[in-house]
Amino acid sequence: MSAKTAIAGLAVLLGTTLPLTCAASAPEPAATVFSLDQCADQFVLALAPRAAIVGLSPRARNPDSYLAPQAKGLPVRRADAESLLTTHPTIVVRYWGGDGALLRLLDRRGVRVVRIEDAIDFSGVRRNVRTVALALGNVQGGEALIGRLDANLAAARGAWHGRGALYLTSGGATAGSGTLIDAILAAAGLRNLAGGAGYRSVSLEKLELDPPDAVVLGFFDPASQAQVHWGPGSHGALRRLVSRRTMVSLPGALLGCPAWFSGEAVAQLAAAAPSRASARCGNSSTASGPPCA
Repeated sequence: MSAKTAIAGLAVLLGTTLPLTCAASAPEPAATVFSLDQCADQFVLALAPRAAIVGLSPRARNPDSYLAPQAKGLPVRRADAESLLTTHPTIVVRYWGGDGALLRLLDRRGVRVVRIEDAIDFSGVRRNVRTVALALGNVQGGEALIGRLDANLAAARGAWHGRGALYLTSGGATAGSGTLIDAILAAAGLRNLAGGAGYRSVSLEKLELDPPDAVVLGFFDPASQAQVHWGPGSHGALRRLVSRRTMVSLPGALLGCPAWFSGEAVAQLAAAAPSRASARCGNSSTASGPPCA
């Protein structure tokens, strides 16, 4: 007797009608994940199984990608309709990638789009991690990333004791209140000298006439500079300023995404504080490491 015949006979005995296909529910297909931009790449690489990743952005392997080594061996695809229709993802993760037409296509096809939001503080960063981790079925992994963030913040707290500093990018921009950069500076005990709110350009003339006591650089590292052929960072006046007054140069890989590794930017700032630097390089003849400045 076949399984279907047995089930039908049981249904008659019970006075009910059962669908012949209820003997075993078909398992749902495993989720497949596509990332639309470099920031989303980092979340997908950190939280999705490698076997589930059907596409990363073309910048996933760039030197300024935080998890570039983990992207090796995984498919890299453009954020366009052809790529999405070819790979059939069930989940798409994005920060800024993908235009309106592509997003409408995903909606029509019932593909779930998980959005990484802008964050102005570390609470926003934690929300991003938890949102993506939940969507990818890796809540434990997300909490581990948040644990790393919180450990960096706790270790760095108050390191600079309120010293003032101006954040400056190679593109000639700074960041005031209401930005994640402002939160990063504050977490290391720095007072933001930018004034005002949000991101904006700075006057090179004003910087030369009234230079800040200290500068925190962003995107001046070689990996970030490779993406820019020319900018204010190449100007002689700005070069002279940063050569004399830079306390830390933060790599772009830590700054371009509202993610857990923003805590590593805080840790680098804290490590450059005089008391931390002295402890690191040693202040006795028996200490190891480079001599203190």
